[in-house]
This record gives sequence, structure tokens and C-alpha cells, in this order.
Amino acid sequence: MIGDSWTHKIARICILPFVNTSVSPNHITLVRLITGLIACAAFALKINILGGIFWLISTFLDRADGELARVSGKTTEWGHKFDYYSDTFITALFFISIGINLHGELPNYWSIIMGICAALGVIFTEIYAEIIDQKKQATGEKAYPGIMGFDFDDILYLFAPIVWLNFHLPFLIGTSVGAPAFAIFTWYSSKKIS
Repeated sequence: MIGDSWTHKIARICILPFVNTSVSPNHITLVRLITGLIACAAFALKINILGGIFWLISTFLDRADGELARVSGKTTEWGHKFDYYSDTFITALFFISIGINLHGELPNYWSIIMGICAALGVIFTEIYAEIIDQKKQATGEKAYPGIMGFDFDDILYLFAPIVWLNFHLPFLIGTSVGAPAFAIFTWYSSKKIS
């Protein structure tokens, strides 16, 4: 399924020079994973500007690997799983990282506990969204379709400015409740699809 969001269209243009080269989608996924790890480490260490820059690069590369796979015809089941697990891991790790970043803002490790709650919510949401996507594969529908040229996952681009603007404490508080609730909603939605 070809993404039609603005970020997918931009990624599609950017990957064109790599289509007939030895660069594979898995190479881009690996760089996405590495840049995501650097971003999360920087956030945990309160190096927020650097973390945000690497986060934006990593988020864009998440689109680029899939576009290269589709345009070059190099889609594989293993590549899909590598991309899926990398995306889930990095997004979940972001919340743990900002929980560590905010340690000291709240008493008794509460920020880290909230980061873990948000991370678990992300992991289970991704699991159930993948189940929905697999069930809807024949129709090309997604668990969470985009709107007005923006994909549901494009919200990840906002994570860097949220930290840069020092809004990550209220964001973490909200996601520590919202992400598990969204996971329950996604689980319920997955059960309704035959």
C-alpha cells in the first residue's frame, strides 16, 4: 500500500536516487533505528535540541524505508517486521526517555513510571493496529487512516517541538493515561473485525 500523506510523497522523491543502487530499505531502517536510539539517549540526558534533531531525522527515515521498498520492489516480510519492530521500539523508548529526562520534576520516580506506562500503551497499540492492518490488507485500509494529507503516524513529528518547548511533562502525564486507553480501544477495534 503506497502512502499518500505529504511526508510519504516527500520521502518518495528523496529515495529516488537510491532505487537502482545497493542501498536497501533495511539499510534505511537500520539508520532510522540508530538515529532513533541517539535521539532517545539525548532526550534521557536532557540534550533536548540534539535529541529533537535526531528524532525528526529518524521519523522521516521511517517513511523513507517503506517508500524505497515499494518503489524499488524490494518489499520483504522480514523487512516489514524489521521496520515494524524498530518503529514500535523507538516510539516506546521515546516515552521512557522523557520519563528519565523529567526525573526530579516529580517525586518518587513517577515520571519514569509514567514513561513506562506510555511505552506499554504504545507497544500494545502497535500490536493491535498491526492485527487490524493485516485483517484489512485486502482492502488496503489501515487501522488509523490519515486526513487532509497527514498520516496518523505524522504526529511523531510533533514530539521534538513538544520537548523543545518544554511541554513534555504535561505530554507525558497525558500519554501515560492516554496511550494505555488507546491500546484498549485498538484492542476492542481489532476484536470487531472478522
